[in-house]
Amino acid sequence: MNAAYLAGILLYAVPLLIVFFLYFHRRKEHARKHEEALQESRESGLTEPVSLHPVIDPLRCIGSSSCVRACPEGSLGIINGKAYLVNPALCIGHGACYAACPMEAIKLVFGTEKRGVDIPYVTPRFETNVPGIFIAGELGGMGLVRKAAEQGKQAIAAIKDLKGSSKEYDVVIVGSGPAGIAAGLGAIQHNLRYRVVEQEDSLGGTVYHYPRNKIVMTAPVNLPLVGKVKMTEISKEALLDFWQGIVSKTGLKINFNERMEEIRPDGEGFLVKTSQGEYVTRAVLLAIGRRGTPRKLGVEGEELPKVVYRLIDPEQYKGQKVLVVGGGDSALEAALAISEQPGTEVILSYRGEAFGRVKVKNRQRLEAARSTSRIRIILNSNVVRIESARVLLKCEEEQIELPNDAVIISAGGVLPIDLLKRIGIQFETKHGTE
Repeated sequence: MNAAYLAGILLYAVPLLIVFFLYFHRRKEHARKHEEALQESRESGLTEPVSLHPVIDPLRCIGSSSCVRACPEGSLGIINGKAYLVNPALCIGHGACYAACPMEAIKLVFGTEKRGVDIPYVTPRFETNVPGIFIAGELGGMGLVRKAAEQGKQAIAAIKDLKGSSKEYDVVIVGSGPAGIAAGLGAIQHNLRYRVVEQEDSLGGTVYHYPRNKIVMTAPVNLPLVGKVKMTEISKEALLDFWQGIVSKTGLKINFNERMEEIRPDGEGFLVKTSQGEYVTRAVLLAIGRRGTPRKLGVEGEELPKVVYRLIDPEQYKGQKVLVVGGGDSALEAALAISEQPGTEVILSYRGEAFGRVKVKNRQRLEAARSTSRIRIILNSNVVRIESARVLLKCEEEQIELPNDAVIISAGGVLPIDLLKRIGIQFETKHGTE
């Protein structure tokens, strides 16, 4: 082998070896970070996804990382050459990983072996076992924007064919997320007498509660009156603006701040009781999410305007004395965000002895904020009364009086499953099945 030939081999081999070295080094480094993320989730007790989530078949998975790159939440990682759900608590179930997998190694499911999720029985027309009551969207097991909208459209198509005596309304639609909006547009298209009620003060459903600038993954949506709308990766704000534009353009009417409280049979239809009134209708379409109604504390003064159940804009609390109530990630993140505003005084009240099921990073950030006096933490405490300029807390046997301008309650939500079961709607408990 002459020197020229050897030099030629080295000329091509050395760059290739460098490329391979860098590739495998980078892959190993990513795997290490993903293992750390998975371990952090386990130590925090955050191993149970709260929504629709992916289950990976290791026999089909080839570790291409396409699902990891597709997930804007950072929920997935590659460990030992296979995909894992390393940050289950971050997964919001928009299914980008499912669409990105080249080997069909991912299925989207509700629930796990440890934590079951109740999903209502519905027919292919999205009608429950109670004739005249329909379910579409996240409550029925579909959190994807495109499919939820399609379900709302198909449910209305079935409702227009219902037989029965004439009522005040043909359909009452509960919820104004993608399924509810599509259903409302379908009702207009089919000349149905409809009413859309929404417990929040804005449309969007679950998307409305996402943090600012969160990326939402969706696919082209086919809407009644509008047609096919192409969307791929879009921010929360842009998606809400899109829905608001659709509502303005089509004249869809939505009753905001109106909460559904009861559904009762009424002859060949139903009486729907809300926080604002009663409606007699031939059919009901439940297009509500799985967040439910915000859990209230049930204390005097909770009805004051300064009390809210979610943080939308931290800047609005600039220079105020704010009490945040709760011990989960949403409460910690709200307190931390507000504490960054100039002149704010933030107190975090939690009834427990310690913050258990929260992300390690949130716990670390909270401790840093506490150590610099940006946040005061009061554990083993409960709100006793809320007044216009103060709040009263009970901490063990001591009552604490605090000057206060605003209260944010992050105590989770109450699903209407018990209400629906009383109506007679049947549910199936999903334990990680499709």
